[in-house]
Formats: sequence, structure tokens, C-alpha cells
Amino acid sequence: MPISLLHSPSRAAALASASASSSLRSQLFPFIHQRFQNRVFFTCKLPGISSCCSLVPVRAMAGTETDIQASVSSVSTGTKQALISLSDKRDLALLANGLQELGYTIVSTGGTAAALEKAGIPVTKVEQITNFPEMLDGRVKTLHPSIHGGILARRDHNHHMEALNAHGIGTFDVVVVNLYPFYDKVTSSSDISFEDGIENIDIGGPTMIRAAAKNHRDVLVVVDHNDYPGLLEFLKGNQSDKGQFRKMLAWKAFQHVASYDAAVSEWLWKQSSGGDIFPPSFTVPLSLKSTLRYGENPHQKAAFYDDKSLSLVKAGGIATSIQHHGKEMSYNNYLDADAAWNCVSEFDAPTCVIVKHTNPCGVASRVNILEAYRLAVKADPVSAFGGIVAFNTTIDEDLAREIREFRSPTDGETRMFYEIVVAPSYTPKGLEILKGKSKTLRILEAKKTGKGLLSLRQVGGGWLAQESDDTTPQDISFKVMSQQAPQEEELSDAKFAWLCVKHVKSNAIVIAKNNCMLGMGSGQPNRLESLRIAFRKAGEDAKGAALASDAFFPFAWKDAVEEACQNGIGVIAEPGGSIRDNDAVDCCNKYGVSLLFTNIRHFRH
Repeated sequence: MPISLLHSPSRAAALASASASSSLRSQLFPFIHQRFQNRVFFTCKLPGISSCCSLVPVRAMAGTETDIQASVSSVSTGTKQALISLSDKRDLALLANGLQELGYTIVSTGGTAAALEKAGIPVTKVEQITNFPEMLDGRVKTLHPSIHGGILARRDHNHHMEALNAHGIGTFDVVVVNLYPFYDKVTSSSDISFEDGIENIDIGGPTMIRAAAKNHRDVLVVVDHNDYPGLLEFLKGNQSDKGQFRKMLAWKAFQHVASYDAAVSEWLWKQSSGGDIFPPSFTVPLSLKSTLRYGENPHQKAAFYDDKSLSLVKAGGIATSIQHHGKEMSYNNYLDADAAWNCVSEFDAPTCVIVKHTNPCGVASRVNILEAYRLAVKADPVSAFGGIVAFNTTIDEDLAREIREFRSPTDGETRMFYEIVVAPSYTPKGLEILKGKSKTLRILEAKKTGKGLLSLRQVGGGWLAQESDDTTPQDISFKVMSQQAPQEEELSDAKFAWLCVKHVKSNAIVIAKNNCMLGMGSGQPNRLESLRIAFRKAGEDAKGAALASDAFFPFAWKDAVEEACQNGIGVIAEPGGSIRDNDAVDCCNKYGVSLLFTNIRHFRH
């Protein structure tokens, strides 16, 4: 029966010297064998060798006596070995050539081995090491003691090395692996079947990565093609802190597998949860995008991370925006830009939103976007100065010039200054003109933020999770509670104010008319104070306007509702739900003001 033989590295030279098959066969006797579950166990005594080969299980394989010699030659006799198995084969030739020049024997799997052979680079296939063919449609290739023993053995533990010697297993010094493209597969534009998704879950790859990372003192593990140059330099001895380099590669390997597993877990939960968006546990895979100059304040360090959750692929938003010009983004820039973009994206008509400290201080919708921009500035020019201006339309040459040259309504002379301009697109000429406004002006191009996303917020020792607040005026009913029903224009103003107040920090009041914010009050401990701030900003324009409150009024008489009526408001929109709702109705009836209940609250903290 043809056989393959595993043997100890210390005996490889003696076996390999038996070049003639008949001579080799004669040295293998006498041997004792027995069968058990399709395996053959051998002991053999070789001439000139004082001790016997250890008793080892060997897989019976079809073939000729050349199988014996292939097996003999595959076992390392002190040769430095690198194991490479890649789905993403970028820079493979660079890596392999560099390793070969440094004296490494390259061991590889199916597609990677084929790519190396095509490039003319010598390679030993994994099955030559394991003496076991790839099987189960590629599911089993590297899951074998001859691979994982060579990765996990600690070189400073004698009993580990004796075990390898006894079973004829060579060590691996470098393991370079990346994984099946599961993330790309399940987020592709075409629908992917559940079965196809399952088949793209890598098993052998993560196992090798984890094994090598665990044994990083002896094995260098690489999962990123950007680390190939650093690896080669390290192997040349051009690294000062060798232990730290190994630890960093090990950390990166475990993080790589953790992110991969997070994607698989998220995908499987979606497939099996029946629409439940709150799994019992989950991992958020974050990837460092940039280190920021500082946090909210100069004494705080900060960084910005991309969220690689499957649910956010193609979800748009500021995190995926393109910066065309200007100074690098700061921590506060990201917060303000996000607030401005989320607000302006809610509107269907051409709209401009200006934000300061995450609160919209100016909002206007017009068919003519230039007019909308001017009105948004006019709502609060003092706050708008140094703010973030966002549009939901393309910025063309005319709008860019208006942004660049527009003077503050406060004095008619000072050019308006902004930290950021954000829009869905720019014409080439518009972008050119806008760049001329300031070297530091950040110009962002963003995609509309998706709906139905999970919102996370950190508190000490934990996280709050909730559905995003995607409700718009089109989704709710404005129920008339007063004797006076609003006119069509008043109802339109109430809906506009209601959409604006959703994006203002609580306690929030917005006064609006003719699709333009006239004034807003935000973040006050009591609603009455927010109302007074909003009226102060709106001035005489508040007469006949709409007022929206993000939550119900706890009091009406001699409080916010009556004060709003006395200031000439035409219509009030609020959620309702107070035990004193009847007082609000009676108060509005006394002053002839329309009162609308929405039954939807828009708290924002």
C-alpha cells in the first residue's frame, strides 16, 4: 500500500538521502502497523539511527512512492518558514520576494499558492505539509496539527519542541493572513442569499490569525498589506523595539478578527431577529479616521472614528463626507456639521440651515436658494457669524459668490465668516469660487443621512441606544384643539416650525413664518425662558407667526401660552399631554389663537 510518512526533523536528512525508491523502501522495514478508523500507525527503525521514529498517525493516501519523498522534503529542518494565505492579494509579490530574499520558505494555500506560482515564486503548498488534501469545498485546508502546531509551539518550552519533533512538525516564523471578503459580500449592491453569506464566513483564516497573535513572541502575524514593508524591515533587523513591534502586530490581528466577527454577528442577528433592533449584546467596529488637534477644549485629546457597522454602509452622513478644502476638522466642527447636515436634510424644498453650537440659529426654505440663504442669515446674524452653513441643493457659481461676498445684516459691511460649508454637491466653478473665500474654510460634500438607524450615546459606565427620531410633519396629524382653526398658510408655518424645533436643544421654542425661522430659544431649564428668548429674536415679525414647542406646556395662564398669545402669535403647535391641557385650550380660545396638538414630543438633550 502506498503511504505518506511523517517524521521528526532530526531524522529528515537520513530519510532524504535515500534517493532511490527501492533503497528508501528497504530502510522502512521492519515496521509494525495497524489500522484504526482509516489511519495507519507506523513504527520503523532505520539503519544508522539509534532510536526509532515515534509512533504517529499517518493518513493513507493514494499515489506512488514519490508521496513518501514529498512528505519527507516538506518537513522543516531548521528552515525559516512563512505561511501566507490571502483573499486580498495586494502587494503579494513584494512580500513574497522580500521573504525569499531573507531565506524564508513560503508555504501557502490554494489561490495564494497559484498566484505565487504564476509570479514565478517558489512555494510549498499546505497539503504537502499536512499530507491531507483540501476538502469540503475548501472549508478544510489549514485546520491541521501540522499547521497549528507549527504556529502555536512556544520555542522556549522544551516539551513543546519535543512534541513537534516527535510528530515531524516544523515551525512557522511568519503568518500573513487576511480573510474572506464577508463585509464586502453582504454589503454589495446585489442581494446576497443567506447561504452565500454563510459560505463567505472565514473559519481557517481567523484561527490561524488568533493562533499566531497568541504566540506573537515567536511568530510575526500580519493582516494588513500596509504592514508588509515594516515586516520586512523588522526581519532585516532594522527595528529598535522588537518586542513592541510584535505586540502591535498581535493587537492589530486580534482587532482585525474582532471587527470581522462583529460584522458576522450583526448580519446574523438581522437574519434571525425578526426585526428586533436591540440585540442582547453587540460590538461596534470603529476604525480610526484621524487624530484631532484637541477635543471640545484644548486640554482634551481627541480622535475621530468611522463606524464600520453593516447598518451604516451607504447611510451617508458627515462621517463619510468629502472635504474639498480648508483646515482640518476639529471635534466641535464634526458635532456642528452633523447637526447642520441632519437638519437641512429633513427639508424637501431648497433650504439653508445655519448652526451654532449644534443649534440651528437660522433656517429658511425658498424656491430661490439665494433668498433662502439671506433669510437664514437674517434670522440671527450675530449667531450665524462663525457658524456652519448647510444647503440641501448643489452650490453653483451664483450661490458660491453670494456666500463669499454677503455682508452681515447687522452693519452691511462685514463679510460673513463661516467655519464650514456643507452641501450634497458643487459645480466646478462654484467650488472654485468658494475656495477663494478663505484658506481655512472647510468645504464638505455629504450624502443624505439614512433613516431607521440606531442612535447610541454614552453615559458613565454604559450606553443608551434608541431609534433615530425620523418623524416629520408628513408622518403626524396636527389636531385642532381650539375654536379657531388655522388658515392654510398658518398650518404650513406650524409644520415648518415643528420641523425646525425638532433640531433645537430642549427646552426648545421656534417661531416661524413663511417658511423662515424668525427666532428660537434653546436649552433653558424652563420653557417660559426659551419662549422669551425666541420672541426677543423674532421681534415684531412674530405677530401672526407660528410657534412650535418641543414638549407640552405645563402651565398656560400667566405663563408661556398666555404670553405667546399676548405677543400676537397666530398658531401654536405642541405635543399636548399635560394635565393642564384644557387651560391651554381655554387660553387660546380667549385670545383667538389656533392651537394644534401633535401627540409627538421632540426632546433633544
